[in-house]
Amino acid sequence: MDIVIGADPEGPHGPAAVEDAHAHAWACFVPLLDELMQEWPVLRLPVQAHQPCPLQGAVARRMWQACLPWAAQYFITPMAAVAGSVAQILITSYDRPGVARAWVNNGGDIALHLALGQSARVGLYAELARLPAHGWGQDIQLDGAFEVTHAMPVRGVATSGWRGRSFSFGIADSVTVLAATAAQADAAASMIANAVNVDHPGIVRQPAHSLRDMTDLGDLAVTVDVPRLPARLVHQALQNGWQCARECQAQGLMAAAFLVCQGQSMALTLGGAVDGEQVSCANDALALA
Repeated sequence: MDIVIGADPEGPHGPAAVEDAHAHAWACFVPLLDELMQEWPVLRLPVQAHQPCPLQGAVARRMWQACLPWAAQYFITPMAAVAGSVAQILITSYDRPGVARAWVNNGGDIALHLALGQSARVGLYAELARLPAHGWGQDIQLDGAFEVTHAMPVRGVATSGWRGRSFSFGIADSVTVLAATAAQADAAASMIANAVNVDHPGIVRQPAHSLRDMTDLGDLAVTVDVPRLPARLVHQALQNGWQCARECQAQGLMAAAFLVCQGQSMALTLGGAVDGEQVSCANDALALA
């Protein structure tokens, strides 16, 4: 796990509060990986609807709870929410007087703390395939940005897609979700990205276990290559994901979503749905300012 944390002080005691919050977050972070690995045999199993949580650790239980709403209809393991859950547990260290705002970025999945009147601006980058060979730098132009304010029902931002760190069943370059918590955003982004899908003989899929040892997806086929597709198929794939996102939003599992595939995009905003041609999304590469 690679975590990037930022925090801004507030008031005369702010600097000390931020320093204490960093120390507390570090103390929470150090044992997390070992704690998760202790429960790995259960974490790799599908979440079963209408059954009590079988996990013990705080992060593991948060992962399971974030995935539970999807379990009745989809295959999902707690690992679908691991990055967001880790970020979410760490952000609690900053919910204290003297900290104006803070963000915990776990590989692109972000948890936010915003005091009254505060906001955070999130930068969006849609397709990792467009990155120059030298990677990130000062010359990289973001595709857009949005602001999360204290008044918004959003404290988590997460992204999934077939090009990212995690496996996907779908073909989305990126699906970015805004939700009440980072764990909820992570689970929703994973499932919506899976739904951005369409049949085409050029799409290459392989069993997950052939690509990574100890994967929670076993022999399920995950996407490893997507050719340039006809525009109508890209639109259909996005429409499939959009429908999943709309159902997710209606159930209160997320606040908004941005879906991108091969230069086309669709969005569900806080106020409703928007179709668009301009890329305006992110993939494991979010920036806060």
